[in-house]
Amino acid sequence: MSPVTRTTGFTTNRPSITRRRALGLLGGAAAGTGLTACSPGGPGGDEVQFMYYGDAQSLPRYQKLFADFNQIHPEIKLKASNVPADNWAAFANAITTRIAGGLSPDVVDIATEGQRIFASKGLLEPLDPYIERDKAEIDDFFADLNPSLKEYNLRYGSAEGTTTYFMPGGFNTMALYVNLDTFRKAGLEPPDDDWTWDDFRAAGIALRDRLDAFLVPVSEAYFVSVMPWLTTNGASTFNGDWTVPTFDSEPAIEAARFAKALIDDGLSPKPGGEFDAPTQLARGKLACLPAGRWVLSQLQDLDIIKSLRILPWPQRVGRGTPVGWDAFPIMKESRKKEQAWTFIKFLVSRQCNSFFATGSSVPPRLSGATSAEYLENAPEGSKLFFESMEYATPIPSPNRGPEAQTIIEEAWLSVVSGTRDVVDGLKSANERLRGLL
Repeated sequence: MSPVTRTTGFTTNRPSITRRRALGLLGGAAAGTGLTACSPGGPGGDEVQFMYYGDAQSLPRYQKLFADFNQIHPEIKLKASNVPADNWAAFANAITTRIAGGLSPDVVDIATEGQRIFASKGLLEPLDPYIERDKAEIDDFFADLNPSLKEYNLRYGSAEGTTTYFMPGGFNTMALYVNLDTFRKAGLEPPDDDWTWDDFRAAGIALRDRLDAFLVPVSEAYFVSVMPWLTTNGASTFNGDWTVPTFDSEPAIEAARFAKALIDDGLSPKPGGEFDAPTQLARGKLACLPAGRWVLSQLQDLDIIKSLRILPWPQRVGRGTPVGWDAFPIMKESRKKEQAWTFIKFLVSRQCNSFFATGSSVPPRLSGATSAEYLENAPEGSKLFFESMEYATPIPSPNRGPEAQTIIEEAWLSVVSGTRDVVDGLKSANERLRGLL
C-alpha cells in the first residue's frame, strides 16, 4: 500500500476511490521514476529491486527505511521504483511484461486486492522453506500479530490457501472518526461502542434538525462505504473463499436500502457533488467521517484531533469492517532471492515498528500498534483499528478483482442514489460478478 493520494472517497474533485488510493505504507519519488537508496554496495554489490504500485509520496521516510536497513546489511543495495497503473490487473501485467524482458523485480509491495492476481499468474516464490529455516525470527513476528492476520495472509494469498507466498505488512480497517463536539452541540450524548443502525439514524435526524449538519457521507467506494454497511449486517460481496458472489443477498439488499435512506432523508450529502468530508468534519457540519488510519495526517493538519473519538461502525446484526493489508513476496524470477528474503525479514522485524507506527496504515505487530509513536497525536480510541481485526472481513479480491470492484461500485452508486431499484440493481450486478468467475 504505497502512499499514493489518500482519500476518504468524499472529496470535491471526486478522485479515484480504489482502496489503493486510500491506504498508504511506503513512498517514493515522482510517478514512474526509480529511486536508489544511498547505501553501500559498490562494484559487485547485491542490488535488490523493490517495486510498488502507485504514484509517489513520503520520500524521506522511504530513504530512512533503506538507511536503517543498511546499518545492519551494508552489503545489500536497494533500488525502489513505482509503477503507475489503473488497477491491480494492469499492475500485474506491467510486472509480467518486465519479467518477460528479463527485468524481474525481487520484492513487490502488493495489497490484498492484488495478491490473488499475482499468485494466480505463477509469479511468486513459495516462502515456506525460508520461514522454516529462519523459524525463530518468523515465530517472533507471528507471535506479535493478531492471529487473524496470519490466517488471512495464508488463506487468501493463494488459490489453494496452503502455500505461503507473502509476509504481511501494515493493514487498514474501517471505523468512524466521530466529532464529539458536534454531537454535544446537537444535545446528544457521545455514542458508545455498541451503537446500532437505529441509534445512528436517530442521531442523524437530531443533527440534521438541530444543527443542519450531516451525519455521514455515503459513496460508492468499495472499501470505505460499501463493505462496512454489508459487514455490519452479516453480508459481503462474495462468500468466504471468493468463489460465489453474494451481492444480492437479503442482508446486502437491506444494507443498501439503509444507506439509500440516509441520502433520501438528508442525513448524508448526495453522492457526486462537492463535499470535502474532513473539512466539514472540522467545521461541525459533518458528525462522522468514515475512514481508516490513512486520514490521520489530514485531520492533524485541521487541528481537530482532541475533538474526535474512533468508534466502530454502527451495527445491525454485529460488528463489521473490511480489512486489507500490504504483503511482500519474492518474485519467482528473482536472481537475488536470499538478499530479497533478508530485506523482507527486516520489514517484519521489531526494528520496523517505528516505520509502520508513523505511517498511514496500522502496524502489523501488536507491539507497534500499542506504541507511543502510534498513539501520539491520534484520536481517543485509535487502538480500535488494530483490535477490529478480530471481527474484520478481508476485502473480497478474486483473480479478477479490479473488474469485480468496478461492477460493485457502479451498482452501489446507482441504487443508493436512486437511479435504479435496489433489488434489481444488486441482482443484475451479482449476475455480472458470477460471469467473471
